[in-house]
Amino acid sequence: MAAAQWRKAMNSAAAASAARGRPVLAPAPASLPMPEAPTADAWKTAWRRLDPGQLLVLVALLVFPFVASPFVTFQVGAQSLVLGMIALSLSFLAGYGGMISLAQMTVAGVAGYSLAVLGNSSSAEISLGWPWWLAVPVAIFIAVLASTLIGWLSVRTEGIYTIMITLAIGVAFYYLVLQNYSVFNGFQGLRELHPPKLLGLDWRSSIPFYGLSLACALAAYGLVCHVVRTPFGIALQGIRDNPRRMSALGYSVVSHRVAAYALSGLIAAVGGVLLAWYNALISPGSVGTSWLINILVIAVLGGVRHPVGAFLGALVFVLLQTFAIDLIDRERFNLVIGGVFLAIVLFSPDGLLGLWARLAARLRPARAMRTSNQRRQP
Repeated sequence: MAAAQWRKAMNSAAAASAARGRPVLAPAPASLPMPEAPTADAWKTAWRRLDPGQLLVLVALLVFPFVASPFVTFQVGAQSLVLGMIALSLSFLAGYGGMISLAQMTVAGVAGYSLAVLGNSSSAEISLGWPWWLAVPVAIFIAVLASTLIGWLSVRTEGIYTIMITLAIGVAFYYLVLQNYSVFNGFQGLRELHPPKLLGLDWRSSIPFYGLSLACALAAYGLVCHVVRTPFGIALQGIRDNPRRMSALGYSVVSHRVAAYALSGLIAAVGGVLLAWYNALISPGSVGTSWLINILVIAVLGGVRHPVGAFLGALVFVLLQTFAIDLIDRERFNLVIGGVFLAIVLFSPDGLLGLWARLAARLRPARAMRTSNQRRQP
């Protein structure tokens, strides 16, 4: 059932109840409305909804690797898209589910380590040598299971307790891979993780890897935009706003939240596979406490309530991380990132997109006044 049909049915039931003079609760679904896979009609509808500005951004993303240097394409463009996908999984949980998880990089790390153990790496005695077309789906499946388990453990809490549980899980995974040498190769990690060579292309070179990252990022963005308009997404937002009322209406709050964790785990897992290929390694440093916090910083920078904000925040973070060294000492470039983060949080709690919306709202009356004055002039 489409989201519009679902809302129409609920409104019709409420109107009929009011006409009879007695209140009736909206009927609870017989089963949990799982996220619907985007159909061909859904993709066509999403394409029609694109405004000229979004089309311009899409064209710019497609043209970008052909006008930028290989370093900028790979180091800035591809890395921003990969980190943006992992931050998007957090934005989906926080913006539409009201759940802040610090374990999204942990889920991505589970996917990366699973890929390294199941596929090929520098440690032949550890890696099983599976073909990529089998290792990648299994690695993503393992990461989704891990995300579902994390959700099952944490959704029964709220606020600071959810943050602490997910942080504890992330720290536990970090020490697990750091101290285990027989499976994860300890602090050295697993190296020489390369994407497969298909169609005669080296997919780790700048333009092919950027194209692969862009395709995955657009798919993840489209999936989130589609899911939030489905009955499942609408129910999830209702649970975010008032879980007690949704529970009284018959919706399973825990089931919806765990399903949201599973979906976010899918997005983070794909980002984790791409991140392992981008770095050509997976190590404890990739899933350390600093990166658990960095994903939260990226999501907040762009705006947690906007799916595109994750990619905007990732772009700002990568630019600062790449070029802040030219402005300040290498050991202190995190000070610049922290200062920018603090400034954005103080002046715009909704991130850069919220700041842009506020500026646009202020400029709109002034523009309208200038237009009105020009019309009055003879």
